[in-house]
Amino acid sequence: MLYFGGLFGLLTLGLWLFCLVDVITTDDGDTRHLPKMAWILIVLFFPLAGSIVWLVAGKPLRGPARPRAYERTMPHFPEYDRPGRFAAGDAESDAEFLRRCRERAEEQRSKAREAEGKDGEAR
Repeated sequence: MLYFGGLFGLLTLGLWLFCLVDVITTDDGDTRHLPKMAWILIVLFFPLAGSIVWLVAGKPLRGPARPRAYERTMPHFPEYDRPGRFAAGDAESDAEFLRRCRERAEEQRSKAREAEGKDGEAR
């Protein structure tokens, strides 16, 4: 009987520590039914019953995550898995693409400089 009591005590302590850490690390807005501070007090003062109640009624449900303040939602397809997105098959075509981008950027810069020069002369 002593062996069962000792094992039960260790399991209760493990459950209590797990639930206490879980309550502390849970975000304030994610707890259910009560504020986070109330759950901490319940789990602290009633180790076995409080832990079980936390797991049943307080622990946040892990459904679809809602975005928090200042967070954006993920698009339906991640950027690199988007259907129809072109990805270079080899390094040469990738280098060619980058070369054309640099040429186009240089053209745009030179046109902008010419336009600035003409505007300055007209004034």
